[in-house]
Amino acid sequence: MKKALISVTNKNGIVVFAKGLIGQGYEILSTGGTLKVLKENRIAVTAVSDYTGQPEILGGRVKTLHPKIHGGILGIRDDATHQTQMQVSDIDPIDLVVVNLYAFSETAKKQGVSIEDVIEQIDIGGPSMIRSAAKNHRYVTVVVDPCDYESVLKEMSQQQGDVSAETKKRLAAKAFAITASYDAAIASYLLGKMPGTNSELPNFLFDAFERSQSLRYGENPHQKASLYQSLQKTEKFKFDQLHGKDLSFNNLLDVDAVLDILSEFNEPSACVVKHNNPCGIAEASNIEKACSAAIDSDPVSAFGGIVGVNRKCTQKAAQVIMKKLSFFEVLIAPGFDAGALKTLKTKKNLRLISVKANAFKQHALLHSRLTRMGLLVQQKDSMGVSDQKQFTKSLRQVTKKKTTAAQLKSLIFAWKCAKVVRSNAIVLTKGTATVGIGAGQMSRVDAVKIACEKAGKKRTKGACLASDGFFPMPDNIRVAHRWGVQAIIQPGGSIRDPEVIQACDRSKIAMLLTGMRHFRH
Repeated sequence: MKKALISVTNKNGIVVFAKGLIGQGYEILSTGGTLKVLKENRIAVTAVSDYTGQPEILGGRVKTLHPKIHGGILGIRDDATHQTQMQVSDIDPIDLVVVNLYAFSETAKKQGVSIEDVIEQIDIGGPSMIRSAAKNHRYVTVVVDPCDYESVLKEMSQQQGDVSAETKKRLAAKAFAITASYDAAIASYLLGKMPGTNSELPNFLFDAFERSQSLRYGENPHQKASLYQSLQKTEKFKFDQLHGKDLSFNNLLDVDAVLDILSEFNEPSACVVKHNNPCGIAEASNIEKACSAAIDSDPVSAFGGIVGVNRKCTQKAAQVIMKKLSFFEVLIAPGFDAGALKTLKTKKNLRLISVKANAFKQHALLHSRLTRMGLLVQQKDSMGVSDQKQFTKSLRQVTKKKTTAAQLKSLIFAWKCAKVVRSNAIVLTKGTATVGIGAGQMSRVDAVKIACEKAGKKRTKGACLASDGFFPMPDNIRVAHRWGVQAIIQPGGSIRDPEVIQACDRSKIAMLLTGMRHFRH
């Protein structure tokens, strides 16, 4: 009779899976809480301690570290010496190992948890059984993820209670990835750099990633692409695609940009993203007005872009977007009402992405980019305008002309927008809506010219301007003045700051300095 050893922290689906194994002719061994759950559900199960003749000791630290367990898992079935030794030691082969590990990461992230409690969540027997089974995957099936229960049972029903060699190999590889990620989390914690506990740069970075979704294609149709998610994160980022074509690599980059942009704003806000840069951002009293203003910022560039809103998408908002944009690729929102879905689904290929409301909050503490030289890692640029009163107090008025209350509000909005535009970045605003954006330019004065040209003379007149970095020359001010800009916010810090301020004074432009820059390469 085939034997399965089941010992899981995550009990989801385990009762159904165990019943399915019994239906496939398996005898089940189990421990601790899993044993209790199986017994409560009237599943025939043998305690590991009864099977080995060795009770659990050291407060449960030693349960499965026994030759009858590891010998049964590691024994090579067609090795005569192994088989003789197993018979002499009364060791039966174990054909299936179903194990997932103690909740180490979840415990480590709890507020006020003691190091002793965290250390107790370092699983010993679990990784040992997983690694033994994965090493001997030619003969033993190892299952570490409840998501695999259904497919394993289905394959067993077609192969007389077994799975294919290819499935065994795939499950073994996944098992090693899980244990590698688990050890990485422990090492990170012991080094005092557990993700989520502080924002310092770690001495070591560990993680493992699992492919969660195949994508339509990469940046171009001839490139294959997939989405991978961290095995170390206990809370995976989830989104639901409600309609439309499969997502591509570029789509997901732009979705991430939308979420990053809208995380800067608390009021009803909307943005349009094209090639990972916003071409319009607006904050308004309701989401319909925000959508309208964001698209109006640059309707030509918005064509073929993706739209994001930080409130549930209403039917009216959907109608505004559809009227103003004849073609757009994706719409992201924290939910859609029934009317909005009905309206939007008239576009067959439009991708509708629903996310949780907290998706618009900053999550990651570290930002990384893989290069030929290695992995570049930095702290996330989280120095935004979380406290508007405090931020306002920190601003330096350096020109003779002072900002009005209306200009101050628009400048602060423009500064938030400049933070999420690729450098060199210039943002023009009227109220709390962009009217022109100059992004990703090698020359800052060119970024000023582009932003003004996109806005046009009528909308630039009286506008506010934000720059993500300092002005190296007063020529930027002269261009802004010619187009009618009335107020500027910028970091300052150039050796030519006095010349830049003098240029503002000559042009009767008000200027505020923030003392910080927001480059985004």
